[in-house]
Amino acid sequence: MKAALLASPATPLVMADVDCIDPGPGLVRVRVTHCGLCHSDLTMIDAQESLTPIILGHEAAGIIDAVGPGVSTLAPGDHVMLSPFGPCSQCYWCVRGEPTHCAAAMSMFGGTMSDGSVPFSMDGEPVYRGLGVAGFGELTIVAASAAVKIDHDVPLEVAAVIGCAIQTGVGAVLNTAQVEEGATVLVMGLGGVGMSVVQGARLAGAARVFASDPVAERRNAAVAFGATDLLDPTDIDVVEHVKEATAGIGVDYAFDAAGAGPLVETGLAANRSGGTTVMVGAPAVEHSVTINPAVQFLVEGKKLFGCLYGDCSSQREVPRLLSLWQQGRLDLEPMITARRPIADINAALDDLRASIGIRTVLNVS
Repeated sequence: MKAALLASPATPLVMADVDCIDPGPGLVRVRVTHCGLCHSDLTMIDAQESLTPIILGHEAAGIIDAVGPGVSTLAPGDHVMLSPFGPCSQCYWCVRGEPTHCAAAMSMFGGTMSDGSVPFSMDGEPVYRGLGVAGFGELTIVAASAAVKIDHDVPLEVAAVIGCAIQTGVGAVLNTAQVEEGATVLVMGLGGVGMSVVQGARLAGAARVFASDPVAERRNAAVAFGATDLLDPTDIDVVEHVKEATAGIGVDYAFDAAGAGPLVETGLAANRSGGTTVMVGAPAVEHSVTINPAVQFLVEGKKLFGCLYGDCSSQREVPRLLSLWQQGRLDLEPMITARRPIADINAALDDLRASIGIRTVLNVS
């Protein structure tokens, strides 16, 4: 198969011929048709110590190509959305309804399958499987539990966007924070995940949604997704503004959708007493969060939540999100602001670095 490969850390991706195995027990092979570009991919690409060679891409959809022994829920020809997490349904976390913490699914961070094997190779040498999907290749191998069957009339590029951006952002609002009707919300960062947080706040019935981003085009686009107040953090003091706009109280919920330690601190400062800040975007490893003074955090009863993948169980969440889309309550097509062939992936990554658009979807095969 053809794949966009990160051959060595912090270098442009290269198109390469990679071998893919047949699926083993409980696994399926998927012909990837579309894959969205996520900032998490960019973080790994630009990191100086990335595991290589590796196929990244985790916001993907495609068609079942083959199924392994024991798979009865999927068949060749089925259309599927792929999840980075293939929960085992049996571990400590799965039986408690926390599939994003599943011990088997955590293999996504090690570049392997849950048993430590890799399904890809090149010239006889292993090629790692990035972020649980490896969607930048024409074929991939995932656990059957990580492939969510969808109707054939759902465009696969739309399904791909649900895979990470929509589940992560909407899930952060509805599952992690459990935002209630009438709440005030601050969203910092208006890429694909941030716009999905804005949509989640709209779905929850938030009374006021402050949307902050230095890029004017993204701020303006946020209005259609549910933002009520647009903030340019390069021009105003975000904390001061939201405090003034809420009669000195602060917002009920703040979301860092960009993945930056300083933004988490901004969210905590903008929170009311008893308010909640949610870390949605993935910060770089060198980032830290300082709570100072700690006693004030205690006295005011504020809360800081980590949030991985919107605390979603994809087999349950994807049908719900597709239903909301079909009802006209969730906007998916407007999230896609560019479409490119996989061969143009480096140009698409440059757009992502420059904060151009909301979501680019790659045509993979």
